[in-house]
Amino acid sequence: MTSPPPPAASGHRRAICATCLRAQSACICRWVAPVDNAVDVLILQHPMEVANAKGSARLLHLSLARSRLEVGETFAPERLAQWLTADQRRPVLLYPETVDAGGPAMVPAAPFDPAWRAQPDRLRLVVLDGTWRKSRKMLYLNPALQALPRLPLRDTPPSHYLIRKAHLPDQLSTLEASCYALQQLEGRPAAFEPLIGAFDGFVGQQQGYVPGVRGPL
Repeated sequence: MTSPPPPAASGHRRAICATCLRAQSACICRWVAPVDNAVDVLILQHPMEVANAKGSARLLHLSLARSRLEVGETFAPERLAQWLTADQRRPVLLYPETVDAGGPAMVPAAPFDPAWRAQPDRLRLVVLDGTWRKSRKMLYLNPALQALPRLPLRDTPPSHYLIRKAHLPDQLSTLEASCYALQQLEGRPAAFEPLIGAFDGFVGQQQGYVPGVRGPL
C-alpha cells in the first residue's frame, strides 16, 4: 500500500519489481518467507524509510499473511482509528513502556494485559517503522497511538541487523522486533524462525553492495 518509487533522474526508467518495489537488480522477493500469523500487524512507515534500501518493513509485510503497511508521519484520526480497530481487534503498540521526558505532553498509555495472549486472533500489533527519533515524532503527532497499550520487548537475542548502525545495544530492525513480539504474543516461537533466517539472507544481499555507497533500490 505504499507508493511506487519515483522514476530515475536520468530519464531512463529502471525495471522495478512490482512486488517489493525495488529495482529488479536488487529485488528482495526471494527472501520472502510466508508466515501464517494469527496476530494482525499494522506497519506505519515513516516516509523517509520508503526508499531506504536497508529497510526491512516491506520484507516483513510481504512475508506475513495478515499485515497492512501504510506510509506517513501524521495520519488522519478517522482513518487511523479505522486501521487500528478493523475486524474489532485490540491494537497493541510495539514500543517501550516509557519515552524520553521533555517532549510534548502525551496521552497516558493503557496497560497491556498479559491475558490478551490467550486470544492472538483478536490482537493487532502496531509497529512504527522509522529511526528512534522519527518513530517518537510519529507517536507525538498521533494521539491515538499514544493511548495504545504498549508491548515492550525484553530478553531478545542480539540483532542480526549488521547493515545499520544501532544507537542502542538492544536496537533491532523492524522485522526482528516484530517477529519477536509475535513470538511472545502467539506463543509460537518456531513459526517465525524461517522469517528471521530469511532476514539473514536479506542482510547478506545488502552487505554485497559497495561499502559506503547507497545500494540500488
